[in-house]
Amino acid sequence: MGHQGTELTVQGKLVRIELAPGLKLGTGALNQVAHHAVLAHGLGVQAIRAAAPGTKVGPAEVLFCGVPAINTPEHVAAAERATREFNAQFLDVMLTGKYSEDYLRTAGKDAPKFTDEDLRAIAEPLDFVGVNIYIPKMFVMAAEDGKGYREAPANVSHPKMFSSWHTFSPEVLYWGPRLLNSIWKPKEIYITENGCAAADKVAPDGNVYDVDRVMYLRNVLTQLQRATAEGVPVKGNFVWSAFDNLEWTGGYGTRFGMVYVDFKTQKRIPKLSAQWHREAAKRNAVV
Repeated sequence: MGHQGTELTVQGKLVRIELAPGLKLGTGALNQVAHHAVLAHGLGVQAIRAAAPGTKVGPAEVLFCGVPAINTPEHVAAAERATREFNAQFLDVMLTGKYSEDYLRTAGKDAPKFTDEDLRAIAEPLDFVGVNIYIPKMFVMAAEDGKGYREAPANVSHPKMFSSWHTFSPEVLYWGPRLLNSIWKPKEIYITENGCAAADKVAPDGNVYDVDRVMYLRNVLTQLQRATAEGVPVKGNFVWSAFDNLEWTGGYGTRFGMVYVDFKTQKRIPKLSAQWHREAAKRNAVV
């Protein structure tokens, strides 16, 4: 699958598929699929605990985060409200055992069908919550309407990493865990994915000098350290990814790894970021 996705003709119409499985559903059907996903999560937690008592169990979910444009109480409260709303279909129902009134009211006739038994299973207690965090869902400001928040739109000039969607917003690694903790208060938090693509090339001396990725990691981990210093229970961070690999519709041309892979020969070359990360892990500190 190439970088530009896949196009095919369905019932005489040209359809563009970005990510697998590529189905395009109406809002009601999509909300029902989301419900079945969180129900499967809850039943899966039960099955793991039944099969392996004592195993620590938790999800790895995407956190859609509102980052306050200004760190003042009113904007932080707006970002908290926005973050809960953005995650209503998944994290919120998983961690509270109910769909928010705002979500059900907004969905209206397209709201998922569910039972009280479903909600009890979905809310099976968790030992930790894992979240993938790369970028903010939006920068948020307080608003006096019923919604309570509004977007501060990012400029076209906002700096980006190599992926076109990846705005350089390291503060999301502070606000994401902080808001996750203040809204839902999980026992433990793991950042199950964070990282960046870069235009990595092998230099004439045989090394890969991904100084942009080192810059990225240094900045996001500084923000994550800021969260832990304030008592947010982050227990680990996983960089995406260890090795260059097939990146969905990005194919082999989008490299996220800290280890360079020659896809023809399968030769591995640790990049500068791998050396940096090894030193940070050794010292348990941002270096």
